Amino acid sequence: MRKLIAVGSLSYLLIGLAMVLTGALLEPIIAYYDLDYKIGSLWISDQFVGYLIGVLAAPMLTARIGKRSTLVIAFASLTVAQAAYSMLPPWGLMLVIAPLAGLGFGMAEAIVGATIIELAEEKKKASSMAFLEVFFGVGALIMPLGAAYLIHLGYWQLTFPLLTAISGVTMLLWLTVSFGKADDQIGWPSRSAEARAAEGKAPVAKAKYNRSMMPFLIFGILFFLIYVGLEMSFSNYLASFLMQRTGAEETNAASVLSLFWLFMVIGRLFAGRLADRVSYPVYLTAACIGTVVVFSASAVTMSFNGLMIWTCIGGLIMSGMFAVGLVYANSRIEGLTERTTSLMVAAGGIGGAVFPRIAGWLMDSYGTTATMWLITGLAALMLLSMAMMAVAGKRRINSEKEPEAVTSP
Repeated sequence: MRKLIAVGSLSYLLIGLAMVLTGALLEPIIAYYDLDYKIGSLWISDQFVGYLIGVLAAPMLTARIGKRSTLVIAFASLTVAQAAYSMLPPWGLMLVIAPLAGLGFGMAEAIVGATIIELAEEKKKASSMAFLEVFFGVGALIMPLGAAYLIHLGYWQLTFPLLTAISGVTMLLWLTVSFGKADDQIGWPSRSAEARAAEGKAPVAKAKYNRSMMPFLIFGILFFLIYVGLEMSFSNYLASFLMQRTGAEETNAASVLSLFWLFMVIGRLFAGRLADRVSYPVYLTAACIGTVVVFSASAVTMSFNGLMIWTCIGGLIMSGMFAVGLVYANSRIEGLTERTTSLMVAAGGIGGAVFPRIAGWLMDSYGTTATMWLITGLAALMLLSMAMMAVAGKRRINSEKEPEAVTSP
């Protein structure tokens, strides 16, 4: 299991790097191809389309060719895309390549996350998933800083071959490394079938969502839609909030964004263990309440130091919500880990695309205060969806226990 978590952590580091690559290099790309922001943003949008396709296609592919095969394809796609980016082809080809990159890291994120949730020990699921998220956060933190340094040196193009190399190594690790007992679960379909035959077990019937799962599933999708939309709206416009509200310089405002991600990484070191101890619904509810408080306070705070403090606290509070939320969703809907994880991640991706656009429109039309209250409102809706998730999850547990109570003497 240690090897699996180690390779999974490298995978999540790469996913974090690749996911924020377009935003980190958007300015030099626009200058190199002589574009405006409207056309340049198509690069980000096309990558997002590929990401959604990859996340949603992951369960279907793993069911047919196995997790390991699908991960090799995912990282091969990402490697090819980054290698193609390295040549700085014509802009039309850049837009064609972008969905391939998104497909690669979207598929990889869904499969690696589902695999760790499925195979980790029951009491260590949240901590194992949060550990992966630490590396995702490190990647998301390193990429803007590294890209900024390369841009300053005038060698920003080197970002693409560096990611090509990391992605290629990761693909080879998934192709060649043995994970011991876990190989039967993540290995090639033929090996899994042979293992089941040797144990005298028939192939497992394909599980499906039933009516009792739907309320929890719907509120779970809503929770992830709002959470990622809130996180991306806040992080994308944090520097603008600080500059317009407090008159901060661009470098100081950008440093606070780095602090936000740094505290997210620090919080993830402890979030999983805490959630495993206090239970997933309690942790998530407390984190949602804390998020509402932080953003309410931020909406009425006008000083740079005050907003910086609330931002750091917000990073700590929100740090484990995505990982713990995934584990909680799968703990209430058993036997459908890959499909549930893909749905939740896809919902988060949609929220991360839609809500920042709404926030940007509010910023242009009504200013920072209205945008901050929008984010606070999203936090309140997230708390409500979490409460409904908890209620639906409890009802589901009770409904599963009722037949036992009826048949017991």
